[in-house]
Amino acid sequence: MPHTPTYCRPRDLAIVTMLLGLVSPPSHGSGFSIIEQSVAGLGNAFAGGAASAEDASTVFFNPAGMSRLHGRQTLVGAHIIVPSAKFQNQGSSITSLAGGSSLGSNNGGDAGVAAAVPNLYQVVAVNQKLKFGIGVSAPFGLKTEYNPGWVGRYYAIDSSLQTVNINPSLAYRVNSKWSVGAGIAVQYAKADLSNAIDYGTLYVLGGGSPSNLAPQAADGTVRVTGDGWGVGANLGVMYQATERTRIGLAYRSRIRYTLKGDARFTTPANPYAAGTASKLGLTNTGASARLTTPDTLSLSVFNQINTHWAVMADITRTRWSVLNELRVKFNSSAQDSVITTNWRDTNRYSVGASYAPNSRWVWRAGVAYDQTPVPDAQHRSPRIPDGNRTWLAFGFGYKQSDNLRFDVGYAHLFIDNPKINKTDTGVGSEDLTRGNLVGTYNASVDIVSAQAQWSFF
Repeated sequence: MPHTPTYCRPRDLAIVTMLLGLVSPPSHGSGFSIIEQSVAGLGNAFAGGAASAEDASTVFFNPAGMSRLHGRQTLVGAHIIVPSAKFQNQGSSITSLAGGSSLGSNNGGDAGVAAAVPNLYQVVAVNQKLKFGIGVSAPFGLKTEYNPGWVGRYYAIDSSLQTVNINPSLAYRVNSKWSVGAGIAVQYAKADLSNAIDYGTLYVLGGGSPSNLAPQAADGTVRVTGDGWGVGANLGVMYQATERTRIGLAYRSRIRYTLKGDARFTTPANPYAAGTASKLGLTNTGASARLTTPDTLSLSVFNQINTHWAVMADITRTRWSVLNELRVKFNSSAQDSVITTNWRDTNRYSVGASYAPNSRWVWRAGVAYDQTPVPDAQHRSPRIPDGNRTWLAFGFGYKQSDNLRFDVGYAHLFIDNPKINKTDTGVGSEDLTRGNLVGTYNASVDIVSAQAQWSFF
């Protein structure tokens, strides 16, 4: 019998979109990606994400998987993400051209900021072969906060990137073995970045005497904010190879943004600092930056060994090489602010297993290895002190009735102690006025997630 489609109400979608816009999610996949889009998937370390199609979150991981769902499903989930990133200074200093003095001993505290990341998905049947779904999620984000006077203040103090992804999708069941799916990803991004400015070093490098204004004697700040919209797509195919085994292939496109906003400068009450700011155009002005989020390709396998056990695996390729630099352009005469990243493409590998002792309970576990796109210590930014990470995850699901199911997941991420070695290379270096930031991070992440799923047949 065909199912009568029931669509997500505009009011519900607006509420969740507003909720997502209020959070500042930290980054937990490689780079600044957020892979936490499914609580059930978290329990398996997101192994088999493009092939499992266990619930409505398949809208994000592989829209073709909607063809396996029955009736109407509504899924609401939340992920509490608790990162930690503690810097240990190892000899940071200002540029030798301005004296090379120490930048102090303040390590900045714990730059990690806990956040809640919600997800909403709904899938309905249009007819026996065609399914419609919509997802609202946050696929990218970052949040780091340092003490204002820390040794790396000229590189970063506060950094925030928020995204909201609205993803309507369709799935079509071609036959008993093949299904295809496609969706449109409409994304909003908002960035907020701040750092200190060493007007003393700027003054000395400009030919001024340190007796008038010495390096680190008169710090100011700049805060740049901007937002914008972008559009992309996601595609998927699913193949039921045998009665127990299926394979999924899913692609999400890159999305290009032009973020437009403002730059707000604070200048210390010092005549030499004020003169330097005026000379260099460091005044309140409009600002803009271009941002490209990477495309991803996932290949997953799911095998139902028997009525109790299932195993799954996944490999995901992320094209972080689209991000060569972060460049902020000012509407004033100020020079562009540039951070060269030279990020590389990465792979994420994951395997998992699920055990269902009966029709009500399912227990999940998984491990994953996620490569960092940062090529070396010179290109690691304190805004994103990213490193290779190993996931250990587990979770469970409980089916209270035919209409209501709950899932809970937990993961701990072990992050290789990322090293940073930002050193200026002399006149013309983008880091000349930021100094030499040298040290090591002690980093990790804990994630606790829960979701509820309502099904109607």
